[in-house]
Amino acid sequence: MSRMSTLHKQEEGVSLLLVMTIILSVTTVIFGGLSIWAYTQYQAKNADVNGQIKVAVVEAEKVQQEVDEKKFAEREKEPNLQFVGPDDYGRVTFNYPKTWSVYEASDPTRGGKYEAYLHPKTVPLVSASTQYALRVTVEERDYDQVLESYKSKVNSGDLASSSTTSQGEVGTRFDGNFSQNIRGSAVVFKIRDKTLTLRSDANTFKPDFENIIKSVSFNQ
Repeated sequence: MSRMSTLHKQEEGVSLLLVMTIILSVTTVIFGGLSIWAYTQYQAKNADVNGQIKVAVVEAEKVQQEVDEKKFAEREKEPNLQFVGPDDYGRVTFNYPKTWSVYEASDPTRGGKYEAYLHPKTVPLVSASTQYALRVTVEERDYDQVLESYKSKVNSGDLASSSTTSQGEVGTRFDGNFSQNIRGSAVVFKIRDKTLTLRSDANTFKPDFENIIKSVSFNQ
């Protein structure tokens, strides 16, 4: 009876050891799996963070490059050149970027309307629908008649009208849509029996236009 009891106890000990071994093995597998999963998640998150950092760095470099290019382009415009119009048309003068070209579309010696076009690098072929950095017009029409030509667009809301001054001269300014593909600003001045209009055809050139208007002068 004692031997049977001892054998039974040994079997129970072996069974308990086996169960504990199995539990330990299962626990080890589970913890091992969890460790691998956690490590995989860490690697994935770490890779995602690194990817985001790389994207942010590339975007920051791109923004900085654009800023540097813009600053360089602005520096290239200096020093400004001076535009000088014909004496018979009030000798209009103003400063403009040296990276712009000037094209006179009319011969001032023949009279009539005087037109000049300014644009970065080269001036495109003259067209009513082409966008130019600056259009300069001196015509024999009365100042009030020229203002009247903008009245319908002011009334429709396409253009906003305001008063402006340059070098002590008072003029009228228009901002908005001049046509379907011309959106910019224009300033109209009276020069004796003639009328001067300076117009920029795109808001891209607005900062340059503002500087030009500040420097405009003419003979009265």
